[in-house]
Amino acid sequence: MTDEQLLIKRARDGDGEAFCELVKRSKITVYRLAYDLTGNRQDAEDMSQDVFVKAYQSIGKFRGDSRWKTWLYRITVNRCMDHHKTHKRDSMEYDDDVQANTRVEFPIPRHTAPDRSAEANIIQNHIEHALNRLSRSERSVFVLRHYHDLSLRQIAETLDVAEGTVKSHLFRALRRLQQELSFYRKDLGLEERS
Repeated sequence: MTDEQLLIKRARDGDGEAFCELVKRSKITVYRLAYDLTGNRQDAEDMSQDVFVKAYQSIGKFRGDSRWKTWLYRITVNRCMDHHKTHKRDSMEYDDDVQANTRVEFPIPRHTAPDRSAEANIIQNHIEHALNRLSRSERSVFVLRHYHDLSLRQIAETLDVAEGTVKSHLFRALRRLQQELSFYRKDLGLEERS
């Protein structure tokens, strides 16, 4: 029995300290996924708290058929989708002030020229805008595959859908992102020649 399995067993038996240790080990992963799905720091913090409340309430039902991380991913994705439905937002568009305050910045090395830093920020904004235009299912699959490095099988297990459905969502997400970001193909000299 692994250390994690032992903690889960103890948590299922009512050991609060064991559950707190599981939360401590998982909180950054859950937050990052919630942020990647919502695009908003405050929502990600709220979703993370909700995920662990739900996990605490449901720990007795966790049979261990899947890994702890996979189970938390499923709860996180479901919670983020429920949040989206209840707030009836058709897109995750934020005004510039809010977006500037909630976006996770990729660290830019100090030796990077200011024009490269500005260019990196512009590219990041374009990518975020393109991701915001995906459906919830497409974004979930894309984020789990490309930001969290889950296999197609793991994504199917996390979302409780067939692997073929995951492939379909991923294909559509990639095609839509290619369309949304097609102007970069010209900048890189990759435009199709007829």
